Amino acid sequence: MNARGSQDGRLAAFALLLVACVGDSSVLAQTPPVPTPSEANILPGTVLTRAISPSRPGADKIRRGQYLVAVGDCMSCHLRPGGEPLAGGLGLHTPFGVIYSSNITSDRETGIGNWTSEQFYRAMHDGKGARGENLYPAFPYPWFHLASREDDDAILAYLHTTPAVHYTPPQNGLHFPMDIRATVGVWNLLYLDSNAFRPDRGQSAEWNRGAYLVNGLGHCGGCHTPKTGLGGDRSGHLFEGGKLDNWVAPDLTGNERTGLGAWSVEDVAEYLKNGRNRRAAAGGAMADVITYSTSLMTDADRHAIAVYLKSRTPSPSQTSGEPDAAAMKRGAAVYSDACASCHLENGVGQPGYFPPLGHNALVQQADSTTLQHMILAGSRIGTSAKRPTALTMPSFAWKLSDDEIADVATYIRNSWGNQAPAVAASAVADMRAGLDLAHVHLTVMSGDQN
Repeated sequence: MNARGSQDGRLAAFALLLVACVGDSSVLAQTPPVPTPSEANILPGTVLTRAISPSRPGADKIRRGQYLVAVGDCMSCHLRPGGEPLAGGLGLHTPFGVIYSSNITSDRETGIGNWTSEQFYRAMHDGKGARGENLYPAFPYPWFHLASREDDDAILAYLHTTPAVHYTPPQNGLHFPMDIRATVGVWNLLYLDSNAFRPDRGQSAEWNRGAYLVNGLGHCGGCHTPKTGLGGDRSGHLFEGGKLDNWVAPDLTGNERTGLGAWSVEDVAEYLKNGRNRRAAAGGAMADVITYSTSLMTDADRHAIAVYLKSRTPSPSQTSGEPDAAAMKRGAAVYSDACASCHLENGVGQPGYFPPLGHNALVQQADSTTLQHMILAGSRIGTSAKRPTALTMPSFAWKLSDDEIADVATYIRNSWGNQAPAVAASAVADMRAGLDLAHVHLTVMSGDQN
């Protein structure tokens, strides 16, 4: 359980996560009864939603753990393409090299079938492996440590019931000195806060539920908070957006332009439930978070997440200069040809299917990485029980040049009420190379179809 990853852009990245009863602090920190399948919007036929027989010893605890595994979005990181659920092997490209997610099935040799509750608690709380070795913080113990011991025990009880998969992930490909696990101890001294969750008595039980899981099992800050050069959270910038593996997880603060300031609590809750609402659709890194995590939560937990996130202080507003008029004119022409059929000429989109682009927080992020990524590589919207169809946006790497993508991105980021810095063609070229798509455009433009 030493890593998580996302070779194909699945990050655990936008993992927005999670009432309790009014009372003392110990009550506020407790989790509610395990939801029934109907409450959790169960998707049939998956390890996250398989039925647990009521007659099975410890059934309530196991079902609680099953739900919490979904809350923690474990599947997104511990499922490699073509692999078995929770068996790991997914690679996360970090500034320090590649880290592969571990096998957390019940296999006794390659998984965690032999782990004790104490070993699992130390992994979740202190970032320590079964033999006391330091785990890399790509496994989000800096956030998981806020989970209660009761929740940790329930998660392990459930994982011990999962089908055993005998599989050993590849060795991590980390650069010196991060390939030496002892260096993580220094990182922990700098960035790990091992204090338990402390409810805020000035807030509601629902707000505290949201805070408990957004900052704990949800580990939203793992993707949505900017990082230092050492990979730790930048102090004072919680949820202001972060970059990882050719994606930018957007601002979740109350910023009206780049964050959730214009969203209602109901907007946020609907987005988490169905992967789409009147303002946005969950593509890219967030798609799997919807499919494997937030769509499986109870309405109460999604509402609690929304209440907590909507309370966040807005990030500082940033200004950008007027975009080049010629670039905007060229971008408008590209948009009309390539984008308007779905998002319409006035950028209003078709809410629930193709998101509106006007007043769109994602396209107005200071860093245009995600918009570039989606235009170049395409995207898939996350699925749910209510919205099972994975709508897709096609890749335009074959059709549009770097200059054209830069122009249309600049146009989108500065039209219909949007305001954001212009996009440079050189940045698009770098993104194209980073996504290994350079050959696509060159092949098509040369006319070589072999």
